[in-house]
Amino acid sequence: NSLHQLRTTTTTPVIMSKIDRELLAACVHKVVAFSKGESIQVGDETKKGKVRGFLETIELQTTIKNFDPSKDKRFSGNIELPNAPRPNLRLCVIGNEAHYTTAKELGLPAMNVEDLKKFNKNKKLVKRMAKKYHGFLASWNLIKQIPRYLGPTLQRVKKFP
Repeated sequence: NSLHQLRTTTTTPVIMSKIDRELLAACVHKVVAFSKGESIQVGDETKKGKVRGFLETIELQTTIKNFDPSKDKRFSGNIELPNAPRPNLRLCVIGNEAHYTTAKELGLPAMNVEDLKKFNKNKKLVKRMAKKYHGFLASWNLIKQIPRYLGPTLQRVKKFP
């Protein structure tokens, strides 16, 4: 009998409604507090959180009624998050002379064509360089030249710009 109840409850669609901004903020705050090891109130009971040894993420999915993304292109813009998703993100700019000088002025690690030629398709050197950075940004006119100078190693380590 309980199995039948479980089946009927899982097949029925969940009816969603609008969520208050304050309620959403309170729920996210509870999740964050729980992951920091603080005690939170869930219904009538108090639960003690658990600190984990990895970076936890919170996923929030939203749907918009009467919106077909393949037809409507009404939304565009940027959202600035209050907390950086990856605060220690290390990117390297592989650029032409204009992008190279701009990156150096901003204090970002950068490489130009001459730096790429020094690797001479040496797998060990390319892998060592790829381990230093989380990702690479490249000028559009250098994208096709990168495999010529570095070989296929950046693609194998899944860090091709």
